[in-house]
Amino acid sequence: MANKYFDLFLRYLILVLIAVPGLSLFYFAFKPLTLYPSFFLLNIFYEAALANSTIIVGNILSSSFVPIEIIDACIAGSAYYLLLILNLSVPNIKIAKRIIMIMGSFIAFLALNLIRIFILSVMAISGSSYFDVTHLLFWYIFSVVFVVGIWFLEIRIFRVKKIPFYSDLKFLFERSNFKKK
Repeated sequence: MANKYFDLFLRYLILVLIAVPGLSLFYFAFKPLTLYPSFFLLNIFYEAALANSTIIVGNILSSSFVPIEIIDACIAGSAYYLLLILNLSVPNIKIAKRIIMIMGSFIAFLALNLIRIFILSVMAISGSSYFDVTHLLFWYIFSVVFVVGIWFLEIRIFRVKKIPFYSDLKFLFERSNFKKK
């Protein structure tokens, strides 16, 4: 029983400790993991250069280029944090399995994010009139769908039976003085 309390305490302590520096921890970790693969992918199909957080695509000498700036919103640090919260707020998962789940969700989101950045970059480079609407759709709808989809996929693959937060609250309530006798 003490082990369950310790597990619960440790999982939420990790979430609080990560929340203290804010999303900057996720941006620090995932900025290079987003920026460099995006640059290399675009460099396969176009002439590209990298300047700080901007990928410059096209011929710089002839002034025919498109700057693609990878800002914090492109990295989507909050999505990684939400995936971590979902993973750590579920009880009764062995540590090795939990680490695999967290890493798997981060890798899946990173892959989807790189595809999203590539698609939007190609649209910007080609001057597509649908760029703005597509960018907004990705921003407001698909980012949520990506996170929810990854979480549901993890539930299915790893056979997660508990509900984030609720299962922990239920566990605590059943052992509290609030429970009817």
